[in-house]
Amino acid sequence: MPMDATKYLHLLLGIAFSCLTIGCASQRQGKSVKVLPVETLAPDSLSQIHVDTKIHLPKRTLSSRSRLIVWPRLMQGDSLVSECPLMVLDAPIYAQKTKRRIKLEGYVDSMAEYAVTINNTQELTLPYRTTLTVPERLENGRIVAAVSTNGCGRCSALYMIDVAYIANIPTLIEPQKALQLNWIEPKFVILPKVIKGKGEALLQFIINRYDINLELGNNRSEMENMLVALEKIVSDSLATLNSLYIYGMASADGSYAFNTTLALNRAASAKQWLVTQLHMPSKQAALITTGSRPEGWKPVLAAMHADGHPDTLAVADILARYDAENDDAAEYQIRRLSCWPDIRAKYLQKDRKVEYEYSYTIRSFTTDEELLTMYDRRPDAFNEEELLRVTTLKQDPHDKMEVYRTILHYFPQSYVAANNLAVLLLREGRVEEAEAVLDSLEKFTPEMINTKAAVYIYRHDYKRAIELLEANKTLSESRYNLGLLMANIRQLDHAYELLKNYKDTNAAIVALSVGRNDEAAAIMENCDDRTPRAEYVRALIAARSGDDDGVVEHLGAAVADLRLKQRARTEADFMPYVSQLDFIELIIHEKEIK
Repeated sequence: MPMDATKYLHLLLGIAFSCLTIGCASQRQGKSVKVLPVETLAPDSLSQIHVDTKIHLPKRTLSSRSRLIVWPRLMQGDSLVSECPLMVLDAPIYAQKTKRRIKLEGYVDSMAEYAVTINNTQELTLPYRTTLTVPERLENGRIVAAVSTNGCGRCSALYMIDVAYIANIPTLIEPQKALQLNWIEPKFVILPKVIKGKGEALLQFIINRYDINLELGNNRSEMENMLVALEKIVSDSLATLNSLYIYGMASADGSYAFNTTLALNRAASAKQWLVTQLHMPSKQAALITTGSRPEGWKPVLAAMHADGHPDTLAVADILARYDAENDDAAEYQIRRLSCWPDIRAKYLQKDRKVEYEYSYTIRSFTTDEELLTMYDRRPDAFNEEELLRVTTLKQDPHDKMEVYRTILHYFPQSYVAANNLAVLLLREGRVEEAEAVLDSLEKFTPEMINTKAAVYIYRHDYKRAIELLEANKTLSESRYNLGLLMANIRQLDHAYELLKNYKDTNAAIVALSVGRNDEAAAIMENCDDRTPRAEYVRALIAARSGDDDGVVEHLGAAVADLRLKQRARTEADFMPYVSQLDFIELIIHEKEIK
């Protein structure tokens, strides 16, 4: 192996010893501090790693006048993450000189709390233990110790030794990118588009008259409102009127028989006025049915009760003594109450009105061509099924979004439109918009719960996402997404149970994380995923099975992703290969090894 390549490997990986020796002690002895063994550590569910290793010092590693400092640091790649407790070892003479300086000169030893006096003439193996919290998504992690000597005034040596490698395979899972979102494909079913509606016109009539006087009170405005509502149906070329019922209403005063006839005549007057105004042909006018609905005194009593009228109980008592068929007798008794003038003025007038109910059918659109054409012209003439069909005919995601928004305009509780629109928005990173769409719904389907959880995942609110997914994990996509989050927070056994049946790259990563190497290998053997990430996983599997050629082959495909190339330099599973030229050539840029 060329010397320059070795040099670059040492500088970039921090693995073999790059000893920059200046001074008598190291030059004379040629002794190096070692770690026995260099550990491979995995963060636990609290993102902690527990270092429990030994520092080995050969005989006379340092002179009797020297101090040896071992300073471990947690690194991510070439960046410092945190510093670990020092190991400070003093040879006998150095320790004596330091005590003398403290006593005589007031010297302050900044490393005193760590300093231990040792016999430098003996071979020593000393324990080193510490616990560190690491970032959950730590990659290219390792603990590297700077080793230095300090003492005689002329000597100082510095080199780096590896203490531990951080194996954090679950960081290969990226929850946001790997999420399974529920895209709901609607089934196009042609359904009759029958629309029903109703309204009322509050009219004033001259007592015991049925002809409509537009100049009386608000009669003109009330009739014109009814006209506008019905004109939209009659004039619409796509609409066919099925039925129109007009009911005349009469106030409770007067005999029941008289009021029935009066109400019927008022309905007939309203019909005639509408037929004339709408220029309805006789065939269409024949669809209009008139009737009467004299409702007696119950509406009057209800209105009095709503107003808190003081004589409500008196009227209620009279009505309780007479059934509906004795309406005339009830009226006789009510007219004798002192409140009769008030009842006649305030409450009887409210029952002088015309009510109407209608039904019509809008022509269905059955072909894709017709659906697209009519959507541009008359989206208001579509039912939900037809509009959903239009979304399947639009290819551009933004065109789909526009149709989904149209659906929600006319059908605000369309769960298919809301869910799919939210999915499209999430794919563009428009998280707040997606959340607003989902929050507009009153009820959530399992698919929508999964999409809502995805919103939280995009916002890194994993706690709320997990709550939703745990309650929804009978849905396959929710179960999968929950597995991703469990892996992300290093609940690896739970993640494995959730993902083991999915047989994809993420499932293989989790299997590797819990030591199920054979399962991971079987998954990837039958997996069509050939992305750099998948190839990186295959390289990890090859490393664990001792397949040297497989490591080089799969890593060669993986390092097309520069992030993975950087990660490979300190991946714990690849450490046995760092001295192999094929491996070096893969993970170091060409310019670095020239």
